[in-house]
Amino acid sequence: MPEHPLRSVLRQVTPTCCPTRVNFHCHTTCSDGSLSPQDLASQALRIGLDHLAITDHHSVAAHAVVEAAFHAAALGGHPVPRLWRGVEISCLLEGCLVHVLALGFGEEHPSLWPYLQGRSVVGPALQAGAVLEAGRQADALMLLAHPARYRLPFQRLIAAADRLGFDGAEAWYDYKLQARWAPTPLVCEAIAAELQQRGLLLSCGTDTHGLALNGR
Repeated sequence: MPEHPLRSVLRQVTPTCCPTRVNFHCHTTCSDGSLSPQDLASQALRIGLDHLAITDHHSVAAHAVVEAAFHAAALGGHPVPRLWRGVEISCLLEGCLVHVLALGFGEEHPSLWPYLQGRSVVGPALQAGAVLEAGRQADALMLLAHPARYRLPFQRLIAAADRLGFDGAEAWYDYKLQARWAPTPLVCEAIAAELQQRGLLLSCGTDTHGLALNGR
């Protein structure tokens, strides 16, 4: 089976890639964000991103709108980001409610339909293993979002995600939630080191919920 094309992109992610080159975690009004999909697309074009994934909670409704905006810009001769389909899914890992980023899947595969209804699932489908399997069937890369924002230590959660077969985690994140995104020292470096030691992929994103794509 050929390697997922997003893997080679994530292998090149560094602490300085976000927010000007890549953004694999952001939200629109299709979930709990403040930016409309069109406004987010406009900002991504102005910033000059190379890669973008919109990761609304349990929704991919923004993808088609942003894709159309990028297509129109490309027809006008403007450089556009590579747009990857994404979604943020809630699940239970080690009994802890966490968020998982499913990235780079194609059309909305039936395995992901239960997780694209605008709300979290209940029952066995809420377990991380079930979410991972759904993502695998859709050919998505599965990454643990902001590992240091949960009630359990990130080391324990990353270890559990690794045992299950997750592809990686969000290494570079602004835990201080600043107006202008910047990775938080020490904790991000420790997460990155943990992921690298395990041979897992490292991602980054602004987790934008406000009106500026380069901040939280």
